[in-house]
Amino acid sequence: MKIKSHIPNLLTLANLFCGAVATMYAVKGFYEMTAIFVVIGILFDFLDGFVARILGVSGELGKQLDSLADVVTSGVVPGLLLFFLIKTNVINGPNVEMEISFGQFEPKFGLLPYVAFLLTIAAAYRLAKFNLDTRQSDSFIGLPTPAMSLFVISLPLIYQSTDIEMVKTLLLDNNFLVGIAVVLSLLMNLEIPLFSLKFKDFSLKNNAVKYVFLAVSVPMIVLLKYMAVPLIITFYVVLSLVNNLIKKA
Repeated sequence: MKIKSHIPNLLTLANLFCGAVATMYAVKGFYEMTAIFVVIGILFDFLDGFVARILGVSGELGKQLDSLADVVTSGVVPGLLLFFLIKTNVINGPNVEMEISFGQFEPKFGLLPYVAFLLTIAAAYRLAKFNLDTRQSDSFIGLPTPAMSLFVISLPLIYQSTDIEMVKTLLLDNNFLVGIAVVLSLLMNLEIPLFSLKFKDFSLKNNAVKYVFLAVSVPMIVLLKYMAVPLIITFYVVLSLVNNLIKKA
């Protein structure tokens, strides 16, 4: 078999490696390093498909491997990170009971943090469904898992970098975090058409919604930095819904 046929799969495995490393950093509570490796993994996820198309070597193995890698980078990691955020809020809350476990004090944090793994389950389901769905070649049906992952990994970075008390209060509110888990899980699997940023040409007529998205997103990143990430993803969903209504009108 030609060497070039293995190149996209090596990029996919690099995505999986980044997801595994990000998992380790999430467990240790190093959220900035977690975010860095998730972003690098998502870049590899983009590159493997791009390179496969250029080399003309896309195949069923690469398709399946891509989803398996994404389950880790954009499924396990955000679920685990949100689990620890909710758990930390519970532990730091009032009236937390302590018990001795293997010689160490261990807080009883209950079942609430495990709701975060709805993200992992929903991501895995979406990725399996994506492999069977022929409608998603030029656009998406439901929120892509990398977008969900970026949304979640930005949350602790926002908390660490913002001086806005209302934002900090929201991120310390488990009702808000659980709501994020539920909403993002639904968005990944609902039958909502969302536009893709793939450009077949650069005409304004065929890409107006993409240009609007980029024109709003770039200044937001410059001005708001980490806080821009969830706002941009929210804007992406809203803009897609508006674009769908315009197409139907």
